[in-house]
Amino acid sequence: MNQTKSPKSILPKLFIINSLSFFDTCLLVPVMALYASTLGAGVAITGLIIGLYSFSHTISNIFFGRMSARTGYKLPLLLGLAGDAVGMLLYSVSRLPFHLALVRLFHGASGGLSGPATMSIVAEHAGGRTGRIMAMYGISLAATTLVGYALSGFLVSRLGYEFLFYIAGGIMIIGIWLSLKLPGYREKHPTKATDWTKIKGLLRRGNILTSYSAIFAQYFSFGAVVTLLPLRVKSLGMEAMHVGILMAVFSIMFIIMQVPSGSMSDRKSRPLPIIIGLSIGIVSLLILPWFETFVLLAIGMGLYGVAYGMIFPASSAIAADVSTEERGTSTGIFHALLTAGVAIGAPVSGLLAESAGVNIALMLVSVIFFVALGVTFSTRRFKGLR
Repeated sequence: MNQTKSPKSILPKLFIINSLSFFDTCLLVPVMALYASTLGAGVAITGLIIGLYSFSHTISNIFFGRMSARTGYKLPLLLGLAGDAVGMLLYSVSRLPFHLALVRLFHGASGGLSGPATMSIVAEHAGGRTGRIMAMYGISLAATTLVGYALSGFLVSRLGYEFLFYIAGGIMIIGIWLSLKLPGYREKHPTKATDWTKIKGLLRRGNILTSYSAIFAQYFSFGAVVTLLPLRVKSLGMEAMHVGILMAVFSIMFIIMQVPSGSMSDRKSRPLPIIIGLSIGIVSLLILPWFETFVLLAIGMGLYGVAYGMIFPASSAIAADVSTEERGTSTGIFHALLTAGVAIGAPVSGLLAESAGVNIALMLVSVIFFVALGVTFSTRRFKGLR
């Protein structure tokens, strides 16, 4: 690999680029349904438009994650950021729901290039500290989520949708400028194995299955929480402001737990923080429906944030801690499952809420954590999972 700079000089810039590459999505998530409705989309079409991003993003993560090992990670990163910038411009000129649907497909596909690329480059510079480095990687994502979600509604209410899209596009251009300063990364001896052979090889490993099942469960539950929490808060007579504060509490705890979890996974074993996080996640989802005051709900969401922060560094470290030739494929699948978790968790929890009620639906979502725990314990002996 071509590495012309030391890890200490590269990593801070990579974390900034990772935050910028994720910022457009964080700005759009809270307002996309509203924007679709302003273009004349009904409820069903709005759901389809929102889901199209996740659909193309999931496929793109796998495809471009595998491709990056051949082309080097810098090119997919630049193409992804450029595609996101173009996507922001296309959002601003959309005039019909059909236009918006096409843009969502394009934006999801372009967004699938950046995640595996940044994760792979960061892993290249981990230097035996993969858990702690991936914790910093997770912090950059969590901080972006916190700021993006908070700014989104404010910018739209004060300056309008088009200004939001222009701001997001400008942020992508800054990301491109920073990425151009990164050294090139290209594998010197490309593997002769087929892509499908790589995937099958990865899925036969117990530690990789632990990582994939944990990250899917984590983001499946997140899709459910962001769908059901507003309904739960509304049923208790609270307002959207309270939902925002609860999500902020979750994000803060997510950020705080990243480094301790990453350090634990480096010192002890990778599955230990994953098992702890999955267990805490089960508890938080089982008790949230029983809490009826804002303070108790904040405690429940804080506990859920702890679970989230425990799972992410270790599971991402496992996905990244593979051979150089496998890293693009592994991180691509990891990001695909991350996106697919939200895309599946949100509608499934909505259907559960319609049939059984919001409280029961929240508790039933904990089943996905039980499944991930079962995978973790069944794949290999506890001490063997590193």
